[in-house]
Amino acid sequence: MMPNRTRTMIQASLFAVLTAIGAQVRIPLPLVPMTLQVLFVFLSGVLLPPRAALASMILYLAMGLLGLPVFAGESGPSVVLHPTFGFLLGFILAAWLISGIVTLKGHRFAVCLTACLSGLAVIYALGLAGLYLNVNLVMGKSMTWAQAAKVGMIPFLAGDLLKGVAAAFIASRIGPRLSAAGKGDWH
Repeated sequence: MMPNRTRTMIQASLFAVLTAIGAQVRIPLPLVPMTLQVLFVFLSGVLLPPRAALASMILYLAMGLLGLPVFAGESGPSVVLHPTFGFLLGFILAAWLISGIVTLKGHRFAVCLTACLSGLAVIYALGLAGLYLNVNLVMGKSMTWAQAAKVGMIPFLAGDLLKGVAAAFIASRIGPRLSAAGKGDWH
């Protein structure tokens, strides 16, 4: 049997890579592209234990900040000054929160969906705050909170809700099996 620390590192690495792949599947929109990253944030949360879910998104962010081409746009340290950086930070907290909820409440569809929606609220809160601050302070342009929501949330909401439903469905089907197979390591 693989030690817990090794298993956690492998799980975190797998979801960091899947999130990077999801970033490459994108539809360009002004300021914030539409990608599959959020799906893999949700899946890391509903399928991994909290520490692994958290580590997966920290690893994903670290890879991009180091310059590996894992983000939907530019990579490297300058990303902290981009309009999408708040969303990337939101991935970390969202994956951990989703996993914490599922760990406490189980892999039932309703629980997983509620967890994903909670994580989505975190992604949007941090993402819109980052977008608003970036445009107003870094870019030197004027943007209201309503405009930030119009650019950074409204175009993505339906797709992100569908991603949450998909992740909840997947987790409700395979999450209990993963937990049983891993003797609790998966949740």
